[in-house]
Amino acid sequence: MEISQIQVDGYERVARCRDEATGLHALIAIHDTTLGPALGGMRMLPYVSEDEALFDVLRLSRGMTYKSAIAETGLGGGKSVIIGDPKTMKSPDLFRAMGRFIDDMRGRYITAEDMNIGIPDLEYVKETTRWVVGLSRESGSSGNPSPYTARGCVHGVRATLEEIHGTDTFEGRRILIQGVGAVGGQLAIYLKEEGAQVLICDINQEKVDALVADHGFEGVPDEGHYKIECDVYAPCARGAGINDETIPALRCRAVAGCANNQLLEPRHAEALKDRGILYAPDYVINAGGIINVAMELAPNGYDEQVSLERIATIYDNLRQVFEIARTEDVNTREAAARLAELRIGHGRVEA
Repeated sequence: MEISQIQVDGYERVARCRDEATGLHALIAIHDTTLGPALGGMRMLPYVSEDEALFDVLRLSRGMTYKSAIAETGLGGGKSVIIGDPKTMKSPDLFRAMGRFIDDMRGRYITAEDMNIGIPDLEYVKETTRWVVGLSRESGSSGNPSPYTARGCVHGVRATLEEIHGTDTFEGRRILIQGVGAVGGQLAIYLKEEGAQVLICDINQEKVDALVADHGFEGVPDEGHYKIECDVYAPCARGAGINDETIPALRCRAVAGCANNQLLEPRHAEALKDRGILYAPDYVINAGGIINVAMELAPNGYDEQVSLERIATIYDNLRQVFEIARTEDVNTREAAARLAELRIGHGRVEA
């Protein structure tokens, strides 16, 4: 196994791992540990190049710093990515090697599930490092964080509806969810239970058909879905879907979903503001999963009820972001960054 450093300004540590025996090619980015060790999930994708993977892991790890700061988890921000096809390259030895890579961070980085990584994969990672959270309940961990991410997003959508309509009721509100995997599918269920009219789409039509059959959602085509009129558009798949092509075509009052890095570029937050579309910053609204797994590190151990109470504060955090945006006349991305930097700054002073 060969571990090497990648120098990136503004990041505490960025490392590459190549392991010829298992085929592992992975990156870990630790952005900031002012508030505590860097916690962030592991994802596996067939990136076309290491540069593409590096771009992803850097954005994600920085987002985790801000996410944990606003959610007040007492943790910093980091992320890991494995470069490869999850359908063909997964193996126990590959994940054991990944565990050794994580262990080389000496506790400064703690991992959990993310895209294409499940609890069975992390069980192999746990064989070679203890810096893993989000494992099964049976193992004494908190389980898959996806339902908690979705639950937090419900609180965030409620805050968003209150901001755009003056009332937080879900009754009769049209909410379009793009991406109905582990998080988006659960979000759809929760929102329908709240009384919303839920529309769903996904590049995998089978997922849509199954959820429509089981829950009575309205399925819509994935291609051009962002042109559909709705109160809230909720991106819940891969990021960068809010861009120069989609923003002019959006017919929603707000964007509030679970996906990471929804904006292709930071300037797109201003473009949404110019169009009068409210944006719930992704790392604020999708913090439910990280809040839940962070509870495993609490002095008294994991307590689901305490976790759910903490997840409910996503509503308050978004209300605060929206207030900063209104009073300081900035876009909501900038407002969220100001709130995050304020809380990180408090951590530096206390240290």
